[in-house]
Amino acid sequence: MELRAGGLGDPRVRALIAHHLAESRASTPAANAHALGAAALDRSDIDFWAMWDGEELLGIGALRMLDADHAEIKSMRTAPAHLRRGVARAILAHLIAQARTQGCARVSLETGTMPMFDAANRMYEAAGFVDCPAYGGYPASPHNRFMTLAL
Repeated sequence: MELRAGGLGDPRVRALIAHHLAESRASTPAANAHALGAAALDRSDIDFWAMWDGEELLGIGALRMLDADHAEIKSMRTAPAHLRRGVARAILAHLIAQARTQGCARVSLETGTMPMFDAANRMYEAAGFVDCPAYGGYPASPHNRFMTLAL
């Protein structure tokens, strides 16, 4: 597995982002679905990575700087054919390391509360993330879970 910076122009990456958006939005009310599309991920305050095995896309993840010492994990997704192979754990570890490298004191994330998010929530908990209040302008809701990790 190899993490590569960028790749938002790759059709395989765009397809995985579209899949992520479709599934996330199918299980969460529109006002509470905060996943970003490819265009929204292509910003100067967001670093995007794709994990590959040769030319096969395994997963994606992004890190958004909220301020000088607080980063947010965005758009974590494993390609369906590669679930349960450690892809998400490896991407998460990389994003946390990047936040540390950038001098962050904490990294946060917003995820869902529906059953499709259970495996991701267990992974975040195992990595040391704890529940926190809504942040960054997100509205609190029973459909969203906000988590943070002190670095």
